[in-house]
Formats: sequence, structure tokens, C-alpha cells
Amino acid sequence: MALPLVKSALACSDFTRTVQPYIPQLNDLPQQLWQSATNPQALKQLYLNTNPLISAFAFSLLIVPIFLVISEINKNYSQVDRVWSLLPTVYNLHYVAYAHAKGLPTQRLDSLAIISSVWSIRLTFNYWRKGGYEIGSEDYRWEVLRKYINPPLFFIFNVFFISLAQSVQSLHLSSVHPVLKMTQILLFSVSMPTYILLLASPLVPSDNIDILFTQVLLASVFLAFTADQQQWNFQSAKHTYQRTAKVPHATSFTALDFDRGFRTTGLWALSRHPNFLAEQTTWVTLYTWSCYITGDFWNWTGVGALGYLVLFQASTWFTELLTARKYPEYKKYQQRVGKFVPKLWGPGIGDLRGEMGEGKKEK
Repeated sequence: MALPLVKSALACSDFTRTVQPYIPQLNDLPQQLWQSATNPQALKQLYLNTNPLISAFAFSLLIVPIFLVISEINKNYSQVDRVWSLLPTVYNLHYVAYAHAKGLPTQRLDSLAIISSVWSIRLTFNYWRKGGYEIGSEDYRWEVLRKYINPPLFFIFNVFFISLAQSVQSLHLSSVHPVLKMTQILLFSVSMPTYILLLASPLVPSDNIDILFTQVLLASVFLAFTADQQQWNFQSAKHTYQRTAKVPHATSFTALDFDRGFRTTGLWALSRHPNFLAEQTTWVTLYTWSCYITGDFWNWTGVGALGYLVLFQASTWFTELLTARKYPEYKKYQQRVGKFVPKLWGPGIGDLRGEMGEGKKEK
């Protein structure tokens, strides 16, 4: 049986009942896939007979060597970055498709599938317009790290963090390879709450609280889109100014804004990383949704949301370290504006703008 027999919503979050019994399926799955490779009907039956969390986890393991080999051949370590905006939605759509195939109620899952797809479209579009899919494009932070880490150590870093830790999530089980236990792995793990929503779908009908969660998710996507667009407007105008030494006519920014080098208006007057705030809110909200559905204060899928928060803390620290070295006035900005959440007290961004002679805020 591919799905556990659960009689209460709370039981849907019981790891020992809903996950652990299905771990052995990982051992047989490669051979079964090989035997069914040329038979579409057999593949469909194998898909239905395999626990959806296990099949998602198996897929996440399957793509790890692909990322590793391509990155080492090209010496370009942004391979996972190129699918960062896609994989969580692939996993979510997988759970939704499985629920449809099993004849389970899908109203809640269908709403999540739509929102997750919108999230992917927004993030993929922003990555594309910044040149992320151009040949040779690579996150500048990997280049900086290579200057401080020798090649053998960086290869190990590529294996265990870039290729593995960013694409799958350890299940922390004694039957799973010990190497996997050591990782805080994300793109599979942030979608794990959807598995709980799937299990609970026959037991907990959709209600108005589900609408509230969908609205929060949509709001977080809209916040991220707005922040991205505001940053894009500033950076595009700044690059024009640097190229022509003239402030573009169709902008409300000033030469002082561009000389400073970073944006301090709009959402960026309230948060140094409003887009990052929105990203973290999205996946924490999904996890919270699973807790509400099961009636519990926490569940095991929280390791995904927690790992996401930890990664963003570390990544943001490193990004700001480089930014502060590049732009001398960035430290003043850090003192006055919150990293993610707006500060409720202190001098505020207004004083910073006054000190630096900043031009009027863009509408």
C-alpha cells in the first residue's frame, strides 16, 4: 500500500506511521524502474504503488550527480541555481498529480499548485532577466568563495552542499545512508508539508482558513515581485547612468542615489531584503498550513522551513559582507534598516537619506 491508513488529521503528521514504513521502497525502486522502463503502463502502476514522498525523495537523489558532473565539467557552480525556482513546484505538482490519480479530494492541493506555479514563474522570470540562464553565468559569490577555498576542499563543498544539500533533504533515518544525515537540504524538504496536506485531504475538508493561507501565500509572492521590480528599476537606471554619465530622464532617482550604489527607497526603505523576507514567508506559511491541518503545533516537515531560514541567514550575511566592502555607506544603511523585518525604533532610513543628500523616493 502506497499511502498509510490514517484515521485522524493528527496521525497524518506521525513520522513513524506515514514515512518510516515506506523507506524500504527506496531500495527496490531503481530495479523496478529499470524493469518498467519500456512499459508505460508498468511505469504508471509503479508510480501509484510508490509512496509519493519516497518517489519525490528518490527523484531528488537522482538529479544530484547531474548537478555535480555538469558543475565540475564547466567549473560553473550555479547549476542548482538554475532550477531553484522550479524544483519546489515540481515536487508540489507531483503530490497534486498523485492525489488526482488516487481519487483524493484536491481542492486545497489545487490551490497550492496554482500558487506554487505563480511563485515559480515570478522567480524564474526574475532570474532570467538578470541573465541567470545565459551561458557562463554564475553567482558572483561562488567565485569569491573559490578564492578562499582550495580546489580539493571546494570539490567536497560542491558534493555535499551545492549539489546535494541544496536539492534534497535528509530523512534522518537509520536506514538512510549516513552521509545524507549530515545535510540540511532544501528544495525537496520545503515541499514536504504538501505530503501532509495530501494525507489529510480525505479527513479535513477545505474551509475559510484554507482561503486565509492561500491569501498569505499570494501576498508573499506579490511582495517578492514588487521588491524585485523596484530593485530592477533601480539597477537598470544605475547601469544607464554608469554607461552614459547622465541620469535617465524617465526616473525619479538622482545622481546621489546611483553614486551610493544601492537602493534605499520603496520597500527597501523598510527592509534591506524585502524579497528574501517574502521568500522565507512563503515556505514558513506552507509549513504552518500543514500544522493547522493536523491540529498540531509542529511536525517533522518543519526541518525544511528551518533549513530554508538558516540558509537565508547565512547567505544574506555573506552577501552583505561583500556589499559593505563595495559600498562604504552600506553600514549606515544596516544600522537604520532591518535585515528582513522593519525596525520599530531607531533613527530610521530618513536620517540616512538626509545625511547622504538622497533624492526623492520613487513612487
